Amino acid sequence: MKSKSPLSLLSILVLTPFVISRMLASSPTPTAADEPSQSDASATPSATSQAVGAANAFLATLDETQRAKVLFAFNDDKQRARWSNFPTGFVPRGGISLHDMSEAQRQAAMALLTVVLSPRGFEKVQQIMEADEVFKLSDHQRPPFGNDKDHDHGGPPPGNDKDHDRGGPPPGGFKPGGPGGAMFGKDLYYFSILGTPSEKAPWMLQYGGHHLALNLTFVGEHGVITPTLTGAQPATYTTADGKTVRPLGPENDKAFALLGALDDAQRRQAVLKYQVGDLVLGPGHDGQTIQPEGLKASALNEKQRAMLLDLISQWAGIASDRYAAARMEEIKAGLDDTWFAWSGPTTVEAGQYGKAYYRIQGPKLVIEYAPQHEADHVHTMYRDPTNDYGRALIAPAP
Repeated sequence: MKSKSPLSLLSILVLTPFVISRMLASSPTPTAADEPSQSDASATPSATSQAVGAANAFLATLDETQRAKVLFAFNDDKQRARWSNFPTGFVPRGGISLHDMSEAQRQAAMALLTVVLSPRGFEKVQQIMEADEVFKLSDHQRPPFGNDKDHDHGGPPPGNDKDHDRGGPPPGGFKPGGPGGAMFGKDLYYFSILGTPSEKAPWMLQYGGHHLALNLTFVGEHGVITPTLTGAQPATYTTADGKTVRPLGPENDKAFALLGALDDAQRRQAVLKYQVGDLVLGPGHDGQTIQPEGLKASALNEKQRAMLLDLISQWAGIASDRYAAARMEEIKAGLDDTWFAWSGPTTVEAGQYGKAYYRIQGPKLVIEYAPQHEADHVHTMYRDPTNDYGRALIAPAP
C-alpha cells in the first residue's frame, strides 16, 4: 500500500530564482586570492565560484554559536566519516539541522543545495526527506536494521572482509536524537562545512540524515560527490494532491530494463549465484574494495552500453551539471572495464520496486542498489574507489 503524505516538502523548501539570487548577492566579498582576474570578470562564474558564493551566503545567516557548530577543519577525518544510513538517533551528525535554523537560514541552506546539485539531484534529495516525514507520521515505524540483522545476505562477495558488519544497531544502541526524542522527519538533516569555502583551496560540504549522505568536495574547478548514499523508506508514497512519488524509481526501473535487454548468455554472466542482502561498501567501509564480477561492459552492444551509462548517470547526475558532465566523461573512459552484477529476482511488476541487489563496478566507480526486507525500503551507495572525498586531487605531490 502506498503511504500518504500529509504535507509536501516541495511547498516548504522549493525556492524561486529570485530568492536564490538574493541569497547569492548577500554573500561576503571574496578575498583577493579568490577574485577572478579582470579578463575573466565577464565570463560565466565557474561551478565552484557559485558554490563558494552560496556557501558564504548561508554562513552569513548564522550566528557565532551556529557557525561554530557548522565549521570544521578540512583535515577533520572524524567528521568527514561521520555520515550514515541510520537516523540521527543512532548515529549523531555534526553540524546544524534544519530544525535548528530560522526560516531565512533554511532558505539559504536550500539555496546552497540548488547550486551544488543538479535540478534532478535536488528533487531527489527533497523526495528522500519527504519520505522520511511520511515514515515519521506512519504507524509502521521500527528501527531500520536492514537485511543483515538476520545475516541473510548469503555470504560476502569475494574480496570482502569476512567480518563485514552491515546490520543491527550501532554500539550503544538506539538513542532518540531529534527534538522531543524524534527519530525520523524532514527537519532532521544536517549541514556541515569542512575547511573554508574557496575557489582554490579544497573544502567540503556535507548534508545528510536518515537515508541520505552527500559528501561534496571542491578542489579548484573540480567537484567530487563521492561517497554519496541515497535511500528511501517508504520508497513509494502519495502526496496530498494525489501524486505518486518514487525517489529511487529510475534506479530500479532502468536497471531492470538493462537486465531485460541482455541476451541469455549475457544474463547468465551478470546474475550471481549467491544472494547479497545489503550494501557491501556502505558507511564505515571507506577504502575497502570488492572483487569485480558479473558481466563486463566490453561484452555489451552499443544500445546496452548506452543503457548502462544512463543508469550510472542517476548517481553521477546528482551533482550540478558541470561537475556531472566531467564525471560521466571519466566513467565513459573506463567503460570497457566496468562490470554489471545482479543478485536476486530478475522480473518486476511495472511501476513497482524489485527485490534484487545489483552492483556496477569500474576502475573509478562502485554503485550498489540494495532493497531491504520489503522492496519499498531501498539503500544505494555511490563511490569512486580512487577519489572518494577528492583524495586524489588533494594528495601531496610525490
